[in-house]
Amino acid sequence: MNIAETTELRPLDERPVPDLACLPRPVYARVEDIREPRVTQAHSHPWVQLSYATRGVLKIRSRGGLFVAPPQRAILIPPNLEHIVVNSPDTQMRSLYIATQALPSTGDTCEVLAVSDLLRETIRHFSRLPVHYDEAGPEGRLVAVMLDLVNQAPREALSLPWPQAPGLHALCRAMLDRPDQPLRLDAWGKQLGVSARTLERMFLRETGMNMRSWRLRARLLEALPLLERGDSVTEVALACGYESTSAFIASFRRFLGATPGRFSPAGTGRRGRSGS
Repeated sequence: MNIAETTELRPLDERPVPDLACLPRPVYARVEDIREPRVTQAHSHPWVQLSYATRGVLKIRSRGGLFVAPPQRAILIPPNLEHIVVNSPDTQMRSLYIATQALPSTGDTCEVLAVSDLLRETIRHFSRLPVHYDEAGPEGRLVAVMLDLVNQAPREALSLPWPQAPGLHALCRAMLDRPDQPLRLDAWGKQLGVSARTLERMFLRETGMNMRSWRLRARLLEALPLLERGDSVTEVALACGYESTSAFIASFRRFLGATPGRFSPAGTGRRGRSGS
């Protein structure tokens, strides 16, 4: 799969990728405060990357699918995996580049990690250390603890598998771009030259999810950046295709184990737009 086909449909300014030939230490912190939405070009690293934002929502797109991380989550990217990073407005990134020998247990696809308070504060502290920190002293011991916390962090299902069949790419992009629109299987089947039943079988075979479940997860993942920027729960519910706020809250809680308010500026200790 060409991952360029899974990038945002609206144009975004490009965010440069650091030109690093090698890591100066087993772990390197990249600190960025980004005011506007940005997207990187498709790229890969010979090291592990923990893409983490203390504020804002990150999306990683790779051949494995779409992975989304609000502030309480991070995305672990294995070495040599081509990917694209998209950030929401006002994003504060505190990402880690980790030598493969320091974190050898990564698989071959991205994973979304739950970030504990301890891991968050450890990353924040590490991001303020000198690039050439003392590996044999307290700073090196802090790094060891931080890597243990990354290894132990719970993995979460904040991702969408992406189909390999080119004919299904446009369907997935449409469901992401317009989550408020109904899904018309007959029309899509006609466009792809198959019946609605065959289309559903193709989608299940390609993604491991039925189309209804995929679209439901897509709607909830697309809700995260809207909540983070301060839209009211009612506005987000309507934008994501829900007919009632209560139905959206119930669906959100089942999927994420928390109410939408937990992911709003008020829920993360920031001020935002007022709303229900």
